[in-house]
Amino acid sequence: MASNCSFDVVSEVNFQEVDNAVNQAKKELAQRYDFKGSKATIDLDKDEIKITAEDDFRIKNIVDILQTKLVKRNVPLKSLDYGKIEPAGGSMARQIITVQRGISKEKGKDIVAAIKNSKLKVQAQIMDDQVRVTGKDKDILQEVIQMLKSKDFGVELQFTNYRS
Repeated sequence: MASNCSFDVVSEVNFQEVDNAVNQAKKELAQRYDFKGSKATIDLDKDEIKITAEDDFRIKNIVDILQTKLVKRNVPLKSLDYGKIEPAGGSMARQIITVQRGISKEKGKDIVAAIKNSKLKVQAQIMDDQVRVTGKDKDILQEVIQMLKSKDFGVELQFTNYRS
């Protein structure tokens, strides 16, 4: 078999589902008894979710509500990068959660190193925010996918663009 097979390792997030989850969390905040009269807000701005509330405890409650809504919509929680809870003036606190797109260069290097350390006869290269894996045999590519699924790289991995 002379032709090469390949697939891409990516980390994608469906931003429509993130938007839907944020809107559902806003509705729940408006209806919950423990948030009546509160100035707590949750907003989505491009790839950042901004949460403001009176104290750390309420911010943690809002994050819990948001995570529940994201899980129900099949958005991986590994793709969220939580910032520190910081004062926002006027006795308010703020937390910014960044939704990560793609695989960073550092994570890409970790993935390529894991593939090379597996001693499987494939080539892996970083292409922008994804990793392309090529090999001569489909079965070896399946082994690479299983090996990558078994390891934790800190990001949610999807395997796309499979070509034989």
